[in-house]
Amino acid sequence: MKKSKKFIIFTFIVLGFVLLIFAVTKVDALSKYGSRGNEVKQIQTKLKRWGYYKGNVDGVYGSQTLKAVKYFQRKNGLKVDGIAGTRTLKAMGITNSSNSGGGSSSNSTNVNLLARVIYGEARGEPYQGQVAVGAVVLNRVKSSSFPNTISGVVYQAGAFDAVKDGQINLTPNSTAKKAAQDAINGWDPSYGAIYYFNPATATNKWIWSRPMTITIGRHRFCK
Repeated sequence: MKKSKKFIIFTFIVLGFVLLIFAVTKVDALSKYGSRGNEVKQIQTKLKRWGYYKGNVDGVYGSQTLKAVKYFQRKNGLKVDGIAGTRTLKAMGITNSSNSGGGSSSNSTNVNLLARVIYGEARGEPYQGQVAVGAVVLNRVKSSSFPNTISGVVYQAGAFDAVKDGQINLTPNSTAKKAAQDAINGWDPSYGAIYYFNPATATNKWIWSRPMTITIGRHRFCK
């Protein structure tokens, strides 16, 4: 009888540890207020580069980081809860070790994000013009004046209307996906442009001063 009681107690203890490990693992799958670590540093680094975060990159998910994450979520059509869960991290271009694979996974993520930009910014434009929009994003990645990743360029504050109005979250069609792949493969119909605009609607005097490379459809591309 005593052995039976000891076995039951031992079973409950083991079960308790299993549940505790599960709970901790579940919490560690996302970053939120109070979290610490490398993932938080990645979040802070990206949000600071894009203009959402003004604090120190210290790996501590404090009130400033919480505010910045909410700001990013609000601007990008995500649930505004201040928690950097799977969807928010994906929008930032951050993958944890359980989701990260080899180069093909990274390439697939880049193609999908670029396709969403193209679809949100240039659907209905000539195919060459859609590829050119993708090329502009990639030309910015190469430029020292912009973030050095596709996600960084796309989500830089105020960079693209599709991000501001939420069209970045629409599902791209096959044409946009093909245009994204062509741009990544090296086709640049924009001739090295890092900006583009619609002359029929643009009111910013500065953009009109940029040297033009080519006009395709409704977009004027420039450096």
